[in-house]
Amino acid sequence: MSNPTDSFFESKVLGHPSGLFVLFFTEMWERFSYYGMRSLLVMFFTASLLDEGWGWPREHALSLFGSYTALVYLSTMLGGWFADNKIGYRWAVVVGALLMTLGHACMAMETAAFIYTGLTLLVFGSGFFKPNMTSIISEMYKFHPEKKDGAYTIFYMGVNAGAFLGILLCGYLGEMVGWSLGFGLAGIFMFFGLLQFWFAQGIFGDIGLKPNKEKARLAESEDERNDKRVPFTTWQNVIIALCVVIGLVWIINDPVSKISQNAAGVAQYDLLGFSVLGFAGADFLILTALALFLVLLVYRITQYSPITRDRLIAVSFFAFLTIFFWAIFEQSPGSLTIFARDYTSRVLEGNAANIFKIANSLMTIIPLGIITWVLYLLFRQTFGKYALSNILLALSFVIIWGIALWMLNNQYQAETTEIPASWFGVLNSLFIITFAPLFSKWWESKYNPSANVKYAIGLWLLGLGMAFVAYGARNIVPGAATASVSIVWLIMVYLFHTLGELCISPLGLSYVSKLVPGRMIAFMFGVWYLAIAIGMKTAGKLGESIDAIAAEHGLSYFFWILTAVPIVMGIVSILFTPVMKKLMHGVH
Repeated sequence: MSNPTDSFFESKVLGHPSGLFVLFFTEMWERFSYYGMRSLLVMFFTASLLDEGWGWPREHALSLFGSYTALVYLSTMLGGWFADNKIGYRWAVVVGALLMTLGHACMAMETAAFIYTGLTLLVFGSGFFKPNMTSIISEMYKFHPEKKDGAYTIFYMGVNAGAFLGILLCGYLGEMVGWSLGFGLAGIFMFFGLLQFWFAQGIFGDIGLKPNKEKARLAESEDERNDKRVPFTTWQNVIIALCVVIGLVWIINDPVSKISQNAAGVAQYDLLGFSVLGFAGADFLILTALALFLVLLVYRITQYSPITRDRLIAVSFFAFLTIFFWAIFEQSPGSLTIFARDYTSRVLEGNAANIFKIANSLMTIIPLGIITWVLYLLFRQTFGKYALSNILLALSFVIIWGIALWMLNNQYQAETTEIPASWFGVLNSLFIITFAPLFSKWWESKYNPSANVKYAIGLWLLGLGMAFVAYGARNIVPGAATASVSIVWLIMVYLFHTLGELCISPLGLSYVSKLVPGRMIAFMFGVWYLAIAIGMKTAGKLGESIDAIAAEHGLSYFFWILTAVPIVMGIVSILFTPVMKKLMHGVH
């Protein structure tokens, strides 16, 4: 018997619906803008006034960066709710893309008022955009669960193609030419992504239109229709509102209280500068909010039917592991970028410079060529019906090719080569583009490991990556402001972190879509992003401690701590394998 989504598979690219690749390129430009700007943010804040930066201490920059990235993921719950209940997935994507375009335009102005306004617009824009792209994919593959892992991995390759190009080009322009050019370029391609999606949205049929609850009810499977509903009661909504208010106050107050410190170290603006029962006000409130949230979560899970309850417990467990993964992984734009800038030998001459120029040219042109080939395959399938979208997409690639070739020519003309500190972030995306197809095939084969094993492998690879930089920093004396460590150690970090990421990040989204009932999918994606947000802010808090730990014990000690945490959590994941297998009720 056919189902409503079979029509999507009539027009295919690389074995998947053409619509997946429309989302691929839309998400690619959004990630181009996000990662391109993000790669510059900490360096812009900490660069000296002579280098046209703001001259902030690292602690202040990493505190604001941690709060920004956490708010980006927290805002997805707001965007998911609006999409589910008011405007639908498609309009949410359009609204998000427009807000982000405006946000990047503000960032290019570089003044304090515009920077903070831009960051605010980017937070809300990401909230509308991010959860609803994955929700469209979930609906498209609703009756093809066996292809979901592969689809999310391909989509994740699009995410990293955008990150690769954004970090490479925005990072180069920002560091080597001017900060505003790097920030501005990010906004230009976000606008291209908006237009490309808008003119091709007909390819998704009825998916993502304004929500029709009765129609959605009829489209549910028999199991979903018979599954017990658990509406939110007044007291539950009050707890949610209280947790949200406390969380937002805490996460915004954290950087504000640090940035507003005067010469004597006293915060001029600190809403939580009090104490309760011996606890600092900030610590007391956030622990209270966490406790209330856990009580609510446990209570609600117990109210569902047994199978749904068990699967929600499984999702919660994997979300818990995800916090630790991102807390370590997201050292990339923070402590690892600082390590690259201040402690890594990045100026190359002679043969070393020539080798880098050749390698950088190949790693720029080959991936860009592969992505252009995927674009050509999409053209063959969709140009007749969605010509304008394809033309705009082609124009954006012409511009990208032009900037990339200009950058490479500049590097070839220089006698000595200075590797931008942001360049190392490109390696993560490059390795994902390289290895994602192999992992996709692995997940679709008979050797596909269980969820717990995937998580354990990912966490162990993450720890192994940190071990490389910890070992590389072994000779840096405590308190050293600079050093000249080989770039090899950072290259190894990003290789193993990428392999770990491929085991966890795209598959987490896939597991949520397979374990959670359809009516809860956008909200649960929001809950998943809440876990990531906690990891992001934790990453910032860890990064803030780098100077204090390095001054007392040395940089190597800091990175060895970050090595131990994921290794321990990988062991926890393995130990819980039998329990999770039972709770997932046959979902692999």
